[in-house]
Amino acid sequence: MTYIVTEPCLDCKYTDCVEVCPVDCFYEDEHMLYIHPDECIDCGACIPECPVEAIFAEADVPDKFKEWIPINYEKAPLATQITRKKEALAGTTAKDCKKH
Repeated sequence: MTYIVTEPCLDCKYTDCVEVCPVDCFYEDEHMLYIHPDECIDCGACIPECPVEAIFAEADVPDKFKEWIPINYEKAPLATQITRKKEALAGTTAKDCKKH
């Protein structure tokens, strides 16, 4: 099992989760973060750090976000690894991002 980044991260990209990941399994593109399924050790440290509640254990992804499971599997290996916290995308707030 792995953890999955879902729609609330889209066009927000809060990176608080990256800071606590012990294995650096987060990857990014211009729109959001992804968790590499082959690198994630299923520790769950990232879940409480996400201010937009976008990260779920794969088995616990809500139905409305199930489409993000294959997206993480597909995009993480093609994206750029991120190992340090960055600013969220310009003009976003956690409250705005939770509206997805």
